[in-house]
Amino acid sequence: MKIAVIGGGHGCYAAAAHLSEDGHEVRLWRRDADALAPLLASGAIKLTDHKGTRDVPIAQANSDLAEAMDGAELINIPLPCTTHEALAPQLAPLLSDRQVVFLPPGTFGSYIFAKAMRDAGNRANVAFAETGTLPYLARKQAADHVRISVYATRLPTGVMPARDTDRAIAVLQRAYPSVEPIEDALSGALMNAGPIIHPPLIIMNAGPMEHFDEWDIHNEGTQPSIRRVTDALDNERMAVREALGYGAPHFPLADHYDDSRDEWMYGNSSHDRLTDSGDWREDIDLQSHRYMLEDTALGLSFIASVADWVGVEAPLVKGLLAIGSAVVGEDFAKTGRTLGNLGLSGLDRAGMSTLLREGPAS
Repeated sequence: MKIAVIGGGHGCYAAAAHLSEDGHEVRLWRRDADALAPLLASGAIKLTDHKGTRDVPIAQANSDLAEAMDGAELINIPLPCTTHEALAPQLAPLLSDRQVVFLPPGTFGSYIFAKAMRDAGNRANVAFAETGTLPYLARKQAADHVRISVYATRLPTGVMPARDTDRAIAVLQRAYPSVEPIEDALSGALMNAGPIIHPPLIIMNAGPMEHFDEWDIHNEGTQPSIRRVTDALDNERMAVREALGYGAPHFPLADHYDDSRDEWMYGNSSHDRLTDSGDWREDIDLQSHRYMLEDTALGLSFIASVADWVGVEAPLVKGLLAIGSAVVGEDFAKTGRTLGNLGLSGLDRAGMSTLLREGPAS
């Protein structure tokens, strides 16, 4: 299958290497041509995982977005959600019939990309899908070297428009057999694990993170009191899902930490493999890191707005959002990815159901 991988981050290089090794024709697009130089010189990404280290040839790497997307059945965008507003209008006129756009994860980015396409006057039949996490726990080791510590084993994925779910899932499962269909794109957005795991970890570890040169929030930063907050926060997410009529499994984050529970998105023992890698012992700047600007500012603001829309109390969501806002000096509840800022807060339940089933109106 021809696959365009959009972006130059950890997840993008992991996707390009993994999907290429699985036999797909991958075009990796990155806007920074200079940063692509090592890959262009070698024609391969060095991949390290449980199988060892090897060079994986990539069919094509370039900084021409139209060329990367032309003829691709799957457009894979494993980028932070902070890129969506700028990237969606660039992709919009280039999308063509029967392509599938994958956002792992999305924070309802499926709507942003679908609306941008309609706003550009593009009437192609395109499906937009989003899931609860990246398909990989990965970190770059060098400009052309990525290490994948864990591969996802379950990827609950919702599609916009939901009427095109069967076709989109069939395409996605050719790349990621771990993809599991769920109700729609809003259900997919509310599976996003990032806003549940990361805000408590960075906010409750703010002191040691700012004191030490490096700190591993997933190792010594994950303590019982923080886990209790994470579980309580996740209960609010699941209450919002249930109020919207979405059924189990809700993929509670507690499953990630306890192998005696149901298998989570990354499978059993994934937390141990993550901490054993040492790749998450890092310098996290609370003013600029994606855990704050993506998972807190966008992820928690989205959950808070949906909770308000559906009438569910979410005090921890809003409390962590308020603390994050104070740390950065910006009111995320006003500037974040809310239903209001997306222009959707005026929809009633029937209107939301129509949007999710049919996509944005032409």
